[in-house]
Amino acid sequence: MSKTSSTFERFPLIRRIEHVLMLTSFSTLGLTGLPQKYPDSGISQAIVNLLGNVDNLRQVHHVAATFLMLGTIYHLMMFGYKFYVERARLTMLPSLQDAKDALQAFLYNLGFAKARPQMGRYGFEEKAEYWAFVWGTVVMAITGYMMWNPIATTMYLPGEFIPAAKAAHGAEAVLAVLAILLWHFYGVHLKTLNKAMWTGHLTEEEMLHEHPLELADIKAGIDKPVINAVTLAKRQRIYWPIAIVISAAMLYGVYNFVTSENTAITTVPIQDVGGPIYSPQTPTPQP
Repeated sequence: MSKTSSTFERFPLIRRIEHVLMLTSFSTLGLTGLPQKYPDSGISQAIVNLLGNVDNLRQVHHVAATFLMLGTIYHLMMFGYKFYVERARLTMLPSLQDAKDALQAFLYNLGFAKARPQMGRYGFEEKAEYWAFVWGTVVMAITGYMMWNPIATTMYLPGEFIPAAKAAHGAEAVLAVLAILLWHFYGVHLKTLNKAMWTGHLTEEEMLHEHPLELADIKAGIDKPVINAVTLAKRQRIYWPIAIVISAAMLYGVYNFVTSENTAITTVPIQDVGGPIYSPQTPTPQP
């Protein structure tokens, strides 16, 4: 982490671009997914009308899902590079200290502790949010595949898994959107306006308040491992061929994910029925 005057680089440009990609794909998925879960809502119908019809809505949803998968592949490759080539510390892994920090923060907020917990590069809140995103991405990918490819799914699993996947997909979507709106927005935009993911930097005062342990490591010169050029080049020669092969395999998986099945009827031309295609289900009339 480099220092320029009184600011410290927290996120390089490539990480900020990755954040924008994830932000855009996640927001698009939420805006096009929730209207499918709650079709009776006025907002949902407005979004559908804005895009023309529900088929267009689903197409945009699928494109956003594809970009999210591509972003995930990139994230995994960059993690591998940081871990193997740079030998960076795994600062996002949870530890017992995070539980202690969470308890101390809870007591501090209630007035029972005299000081806030001292955080390193990532605090317990950031770690919890990151791993919740990882878990949510896994759930959404698995259930999304089942709904996107129901025939392939039912070749190996009972048909009941399709509606179950739909229920899990929708519930996880609501949970994810609420987590971003209530947790992430509060922690990053309301409690303190943290602009590091946009500017790439934090001031020394902000670092002292949010990440004092990391600031101490930076000033001590131990925040990053020192690697000589020969060792770095050797690790890169080993890593990149393996990373390229693994990335190609995952890209092939994404390609099959989005193209292996077409369950829509495309041979029948779309007809104008002269009214709304969708109408809410009504109770069966009783005699």
